[in-house]
Amino acid sequence: MLLVVVAALLAALLGGGIGGVLGYQLAGGRSLGSVLGSPLPGLDSASAPQTEVERVARDVLPSVVQLRVRSGERSGAGSGMVLSPDGLMLTNNHVIEAAAGGAGQITALFQDGRSAPVQIIGRDPSSDLAVVKAQDVTGLAPITLGNSDAVRVGQNVVAIGSPLGLGGTVTTGIVSALNRAVSVGGGRDPNTGAVLNAIQTDAAINPGNSGGPLVDIEGRLIGINSAIATVGGGAGDEAGSVGLGFAIPINQAKRIAEELERAGQATKPILGVMVITSSRLAPLTEPPGARLTDVTPESPAAKAGLKAGDVVVRVNDRTVTYGDELVAAIRSLAPGQTVTLQLADGRALSAVLDGQPVPATK
Repeated sequence: MLLVVVAALLAALLGGGIGGVLGYQLAGGRSLGSVLGSPLPGLDSASAPQTEVERVARDVLPSVVQLRVRSGERSGAGSGMVLSPDGLMLTNNHVIEAAAGGAGQITALFQDGRSAPVQIIGRDPSSDLAVVKAQDVTGLAPITLGNSDAVRVGQNVVAIGSPLGLGGTVTTGIVSALNRAVSVGGGRDPNTGAVLNAIQTDAAINPGNSGGPLVDIEGRLIGINSAIATVGGGAGDEAGSVGLGFAIPINQAKRIAEELERAGQATKPILGVMVITSSRLAPLTEPPGARLTDVTPESPAAKAGLKAGDVVVRVNDRTVTYGDELVAAIRSLAPGQTVTLQLADGRALSAVLDGQPVPATK
């Protein structure tokens, strides 16, 4: 029985093969019904209506720059955005800090193929922002500023930058959340470290996107892509997007960038407290809030009546559930602003924030 089945299969294969050869020959060497012989449509007819994201990419890409940094044997790439036609640019401090103090060189690669050496104008490690300037360039397209206070959860956004060195990469997503407290290194009190008050997005952001723009669907800058969250991976593994990206709101970045451009140095708001911090996933051993571990004498906090052991649960109209959220809320404000602090014991205190220059080497 097995031999019969095999023989029938061979007969079928031979029959099909002969038929195929005859069909191919009768068709003059061309398979009947193939679309490959049809002419391609013209460029006009092949073009679908332009989408909103296409328009954003067209308008914003000329304002986005790849920044390549070399320091000794180390090299890396990040992103930046054009602020003026003569080469002023905004980026993250962590993109260019390896070259600070003359320790390395920065080169800007523009979308039109030009390149230029870059000088650091000023940087603020506490906010992870830096202003740099490309040398001897003209005719650049400055990015259009938006208003991050108008950003809504769920609205469409576009991220543009140089992930993994791939310049001019465009990704899309939505605003996933606002006012995320994101620590990107440094200390855990309002006077040290970089704790961002960030816009969260699910637009794909990867290493190299840092310093690039997050724009709304009108192409207006609402944030500076600065950090991503990752899961898993071993030591030395390259981090990748898991849909949790974070951008510094432009309203906060604008004040700092203006100070860096004007004076080469920024001032940070000071409340004058230290706080207990913990992971967002840590078990709740006590009610939510930011517990103060120390209050600096003669600081705005001390003058307002705060003391060690107090628990802050709200800053102005913003809920505070753990230490980094208090840090981020204060960092999002400007020196001289008055803040209302709601405490867990029911008290409401007002404080006027001090300002402190941020030391940084160009």
